[in-house]
Amino acid sequence: MIWQSATSSLLAIATTFILSSNTWATEAPLHRLTQTEVTEQMQQLPGWTTDGQRIYCTYEFENFVEAIAFVDRLVAPAELAGHHPDIAIAYNKVTVSLTTHDVGGLTEQDFTLARQIDRLADEECQAAC
Repeated sequence: MIWQSATSSLLAIATTFILSSNTWATEAPLHRLTQTEVTEQMQQLPGWTTDGQRIYCTYEFENFVEAIAFVDRLVAPAELAGHHPDIAIAYNKVTVSLTTHDVGGLTEQDFTLARQIDRLADEECQAAC
């Protein structure tokens, strides 16, 4: 019961945050970005790295509890976007990785969610990326 209530609250907060920031595009078909487009997008994401197929960033927190709290905050925006990052936790570090499996590479959706994640990290993170 408590988890369901907390999840509903998180989804409501994320919906408000995302809709007010006008960052999610319409439901246009996804297309795989070219290397040039990826390079342009990467310039807007300092601290993120790409291997051509995915983008990723590691965030460092004060302790494990804060790292887990950050991961919890990622749930609602990811669910709302229907786009789910791969997440690795190592004590106080959280590595977030994004790719769009349906197109076999990177799409605008990956970069949009990365910007959302950076905003969330700015609110909590000791040192982003």
